[in-house]
Amino acid sequence: MTPVFSHGDLRLYLLNLLDEGPRHGYDIMQALSDRTGGTYTPSAGTIYPRLAKLEEEGLVTKSVDGRKTVYAITEAGHAEVQARSGELEGIEAGLADSVRLIADEVRGSVREAMRSLRADLAAARSQERETATAQGETDDPRILSRMQLHRADAAINDFRVRLRTDLRTHVASGGELAATLIDEITADLDRIAREVTRTLRG
Repeated sequence: MTPVFSHGDLRLYLLNLLDEGPRHGYDIMQALSDRTGGTYTPSAGTIYPRLAKLEEEGLVTKSVDGRKTVYAITEAGHAEVQARSGELEGIEAGLADSVRLIADEVRGSVREAMRSLRADLAAARSQERETATAQGETDDPRILSRMQLHRADAAINDFRVRLRTDLRTHVASGGELAATLIDEITADLDRIAREVTRTLRG
């Protein structure tokens, strides 16, 4: 999937977020997710090491507020943000492009998955008709319907297994799982379910 931040850009973007005001770690991660429309939700393992590095460089300080660690930008950090304001504008523009590309990829992946499911169901119906014809059972709609139901179950289960495997493999390999992807999948599955219901009620 298209990366949201190019190499080194996340460091400057973190400084920019802290230049707006002190934040604790979760607030920083939430801000990144909000500003990318949910397409980038960084893990603690991504954010905290970078904050620690910024602290080592004297660009960020941290303090404890109850059970939360609050990060604030230093004068040196503020000076870097000001000096690199042009780069930040480029990052913002690139961020918008990346989010748009990711959304396109998500929609393409979901459409491909839906096409595959429809193809599986069409193949199942075709095979069902062939099987029923070979067995001389095409005149019994109850038997044919039961056979079609088994085929539909098989196709749906195969789709579920393949999609679940792809999602788990992506996350296990360190990939980010965007909320928009799940929203797209849910919306398309709901739409297909409504179409099926409407067809059955005829």
